[in-house]
Amino acid sequence: DDEGDGSGEGTTVELWIMEGTNPDADPYVADLQAAFEEQTGARLDVQFIQWADAHDRITTAMAGGELPDVAEIGSTWAPEFGAAGALSDIAGQIEESGLADDLVPALEEAATVDGAVYGMPWYAGTRSLMYRADVFAEHDLQPPTTWEELREVAIQLRELEPDMIPFPVIGGGEYSVDAFIWGAGGEIAEQGSDGRWASTINSPEAVEGIEFYTSLATEDDLSVAAASTWLETDQLESFQNGEAAMVINGNWTVNTLIADDASWADRIGVVPLPGQESGFSPSFVGGSLLGDFSSDEPELAWQLIQLMTTGDLATQWADASGYFPGQQSLLEAVQQEQDPLVAPFAQQMGEAGASVPVTEAYGAIQGEQLIPQMLQSILSGDKSVQQAADDAAAAMDQTFGG
Repeated sequence: DDEGDGSGEGTTVELWIMEGTNPDADPYVADLQAAFEEQTGARLDVQFIQWADAHDRITTAMAGGELPDVAEIGSTWAPEFGAAGALSDIAGQIEESGLADDLVPALEEAATVDGAVYGMPWYAGTRSLMYRADVFAEHDLQPPTTWEELREVAIQLRELEPDMIPFPVIGGGEYSVDAFIWGAGGEIAEQGSDGRWASTINSPEAVEGIEFYTSLATEDDLSVAAASTWLETDQLESFQNGEAAMVINGNWTVNTLIADDASWADRIGVVPLPGQESGFSPSFVGGSLLGDFSSDEPELAWQLIQLMTTGDLATQWADASGYFPGQQSLLEAVQQEQDPLVAPFAQQMGEAGASVPVTEAYGAIQGEQLIPQMLQSILSGDKSVQQAADDAAAAMDQTFGG
């Protein structure tokens, strides 16, 4: 029902969205409020909340029965809030609206628990391989398309640019190593037919991926010791200050670099993460969903969600924030624009996006830093890859309740 039927006359719908994703959100909010009122007759009250407080704030609001009608949630929060009974299953509305086949797969997967869909994909980002295009051009190097080429070009860079870090292998975050686990055909964890989750991070495939990633530091000396505790932000800093030649980083960081120094536009290159022998290695797609927090006005809540995630308003938000829309058709339109600093990330997300295990326990596993601990024990030489992966799997299984 897209016509302005005035069905919401006299009603106010409350929306919570995160602060900071869109640096100048006011024009968007004004357009959204006007469009929503025109379509439904209802008023839209928009509140911005901080990412850092959002999870706790939603939990507190659940306990006090003071939830908004619709809220932005991190894509990994859907299983937890869905299991708690706070979110409505919107699978039916998505299906009826003809949108079911147009959702970015990794985001849809993150929102879906046992057939229920607890959020509509709104926007997302992913990580690909960023490299110093100027340095590559100077030495006539090509960006890698396989794991072996990644190793080889990094070894060449070590000789040609002795003051640079060819490829930081970071131990403080998990999303770089995840790509190699998935690229080797492994999984972090899998759900059994009984619904129980068990870690598979110590399977032969997963270990092969972890082994390749960490060996770039431990055997090939293509990283630096300090990187063993680096977060993605530290890695970006090393790229920004001219040290790192190649990094795995997010599409949103391109805008950050160029805003700081316009000359970056000519010095960055981007390619999807190389596959082991061909194709691409899957990369984590992180982003936001819009959830209906059991609104008393489910029809108005759905109309708002649809307005924000489709058409012009979805594109407007994506353009302003530097993220990608959560619909495949809008994502493909971004790819076709062929901006060399945007299209490779869009291709990565559409063709080789992945999601971490879709279970509320995985949030706890991330909180416990189990994958960074595993990486740090390998990079420091304390444990073999297999031992570190076995220990990580045992700790994960404890959290999964196995």
